[in-house]
Amino acid sequence: MPEGTVTLTVPSHPRYLYIIRSVLYPLVVEAGFGRKCARHVVLAVDEACSNIIRYAYEGAHDKPITITIMDEAERFVVRLRDLGKKAERSSIAPRSLEDVRPGGLGTHFMAVVFESVTYDTSQEQGTVLTLEKKKVQVKT
Repeated sequence: MPEGTVTLTVPSHPRYLYIIRSVLYPLVVEAGFGRKCARHVVLAVDEACSNIIRYAYEGAHDKPITITIMDEAERFVVRLRDLGKKAERSSIAPRSLEDVRPGGLGTHFMAVVFESVTYDTSQEQGTVLTLEKKKVQVKT
């Protein structure tokens, strides 16, 4: 595993999502992002995990969610792997912000927080969601 990479697997129960949040936040800050940005990254990843539980695992609480966090030189990458129902890319679309009602804004928030959001359904089972955020390089 490359240096700067952390991998964690938790059960698909909402009570375990705090573990992901607790590990992710300090890694985002250490990667050079501000606290506000780190909170946004954590919230977007939390939404993605909730979507895995709701849609891929259809509410089952005993399936694995694997998160791989990579702090690279020019980008910060979060990869979420599930072994559930494959994501249907055609049905993954953010709801209009004018459509005010609970839920359905997770994909919108992910697209706002991360520069790249990709779903890989080429595995035999499940989906790999990759979220990438560019690091702003400070010129000296």
